Amino acid sequence: MHHAQAVEMTALIDSHTTNKELRLLGARISTSQSDEMRFMKRWLAARGEPVSHAMPSMDRHMPGMDMTSHSMLMPGMLTPKQMEALRKAKAAEFDKLFLTGMIQHHNGALVMVKELFDTAAAGQDAELFSFVTDVDSGQRAEIRIMEKMLGQD
Repeated sequence: MHHAQAVEMTALIDSHTTNKELRLLGARISTSQSDEMRFMKRWLAARGEPVSHAMPSMDRHMPGMDMTSHSMLMPGMLTPKQMEALRKAKAAEFDKLFLTGMIQHHNGALVMVKELFDTAAAGQDAELFSFVTDVDSGQRAEIRIMEKMLGQD
């Protein structure tokens, strides 16, 4: 679900901005997020785990999950209100909302990576360890790029 939201955000770029730098960044993010979703689905399927986007039960608290407007969001995910503002924005306003939203989103991914590595024996699977390490370094690099685009460097 987390990756799917990033792909949804990047899909808005073509119709909401003419910023060439943002368009290039969005294409990179969309490709990497889509590739990562395919990896995760393959990894889960190989272990007999469900690969659907089903939400965990609402009757118990899930660590790292945020209860917002009666829906559960993974760390860093934009709220429905933030997504609606992004959908309505155009040009420079869209650029700013996209960049700040994607930084929020990427920071949430870093929280999940840290939570995974803080879990006992989480690094035992070499393939998963490599994947998560790549996600961490990629998200950090993209955050730096987006901060520079916002003038926050």
